[in-house]
Amino acid sequence: MSPPRPLNATLSDATVPTLPPAVTRPAYERRDLAVGVVHLGPGAFFRAHQAPVFEALAARGERRFGVLAAGLVSAARSAALASQDGLFVLEIRDGAETARQVIGVVREAVSLAPREPRAAGKAHDRLLRGLSAPTTHLVTLTLTEAGYAPAPPTGAFSVGALLAEALDLRRARGLAPFTALSCDNLDDNGRRLAALVQAAAADRPALGDWIARHGAFPSTMVDRIAPAAREADRAAFAKQTGLIDAALTPTEPYWSWVIEDRFAGPRPELESVGVTVTADVTPFAQAKLRLLNAAHSLLAYLGLLLGHAFVHEAMADPALARAVQALWDEAETTLTPPAGLELSTYRAALLRRFANAGLPHRLDQIATDGSRKLPPRLLASLTARQDRPSPALALGAAAWLKALATPRRPFDDASTEAVARFAALRGPAQDRVQGARALGLLPDLTPAKLKEVAAALARLDAEGPQAAVRRALEHDAFSRSPRKR
Repeated sequence: MSPPRPLNATLSDATVPTLPPAVTRPAYERRDLAVGVVHLGPGAFFRAHQAPVFEALAARGERRFGVLAAGLVSAARSAALASQDGLFVLEIRDGAETARQVIGVVREAVSLAPREPRAAGKAHDRLLRGLSAPTTHLVTLTLTEAGYAPAPPTGAFSVGALLAEALDLRRARGLAPFTALSCDNLDDNGRRLAALVQAAAADRPALGDWIARHGAFPSTMVDRIAPAAREADRAAFAKQTGLIDAALTPTEPYWSWVIEDRFAGPRPELESVGVTVTADVTPFAQAKLRLLNAAHSLLAYLGLLLGHAFVHEAMADPALARAVQALWDEAETTLTPPAGLELSTYRAALLRRFANAGLPHRLDQIATDGSRKLPPRLLASLTARQDRPSPALALGAAAWLKALATPRRPFDDASTEAVARFAALRGPAQDRVQGARALGLLPDLTPAKLKEVAAALARLDAEGPQAAVRRALEHDAFSRSPRKR
């Protein structure tokens, strides 16, 4: 029998025993966990994806890979974890069913987010100690696409500089480098992270050479839908359990993590808990980006133009559901799936995942920072199709441009100046598309592909989103794109 529940107490080591019996708790002594992982960016995706993997390892008896989590942008995320002894609850939602699990693998949380300088300095020192500790073997990162900009704005935090500084300390102490794992939705994310670190070490040639010879930046593919928790989610949890969890993390049952087999030192037996370790991550990453993420972007921009708020609502619109299938038909011709990944099975699973009404995923959240997200998700497929008509992909790009120019749009974009200049453009769709290209918003598209995007944008202008989608679906090339066999 559980102890009495203290109403409105905060989730912590002391209050975990008061949770209802149906909530799964850590199956190990948390105090026995050594910190072997430093994670940068402990947002919802880390809590839904990487943290449960290390939790599963701890449950199997692996005690070397507890986590030190460091917030880089939002002090609130780290503060929530710190105030809860590093604990949070993972809510796995499948329609009307919800399973809850306490994740205990985060042993400490700090924040480098802008705040009182003295506190930030202490957090920086603590993070450097963690990164340079002999027990630290892995650094995982969830920065979002914006975190890989080669030259951050003046005064902005530089992940490359932090990792270069930590690696320099390890080199000076005779320690092997850690393995740095980017867990962001980018092609060749490992190579991009390595380039950031090498750029930061450019003024120290000996360090750069040591990193090149001994460091490891494996590429990864990460897949799990993890929308930000809403206030209503936290309120429902508090009502049902009597505890407040400021880091509550809703997610779906499905998850996948594929890691390139290139490590600088010790690693856990990741395969034992379902992670795929392989020689080449690229085909896995491209399939995920060009199917799941591209469809998400299509649904986000068209869905917002049509007045939808969530992914499952947009998927309930028959025209949008058919548009997603058409986009997949086109994108699939650009993919070479690896052994073990059956694209028809993956597509069927995506349909079920997108329709999961138990996990409301906001379209405006997905729509944010399209200038960084669309090149690997959607524009790469459009480019790869060369001279083949690609109306579904073109419509996705056009919907993004249309949404960017919508007054009071409900999402932001990191390319603030370029987006503002594009939104101010007037005139025919063809001229505005050429303007978008000149501003760097449609990189690498051929004149033929730019013409397709302009035609789709003209239909959106003249007929509105519903009619434009319907008209496009009537096009033979849209509804019956040839698939690669």
